[in-house]
Amino acid sequence: MDTKKSLRIIASIASIMSVLMYVSYIPQIISNLNGEPSNPIQPLVAMINCIFWTIHGLFGLDGKTRDRAIIIANVPGIIFGFAAALTAII
Repeated sequence: MDTKKSLRIIASIASIMSVLMYVSYIPQIISNLNGEPSNPIQPLVAMINCIFWTIHGLFGLDGKTRDRAIIIANVPGIIFGFAAALTAII
């Protein structure tokens, strides 16, 4: 297997794992909504981190090249990080 194909496979696996990591916020969001709020700092920081990575994925180092793996891996972090932080606060 060539290096480029290997890196694509690794990027796909990493993207799937990232999405699963952020989907794991769902139980925390449910607990928050059930009146058992948690600390909003970690999901808030994760959301901010994902915003920066998504921007990087959209524009790349050269301002033109998109990296779908980075975008796909981080957009759920923005959504679920925001939801977890918001539900912990309200």
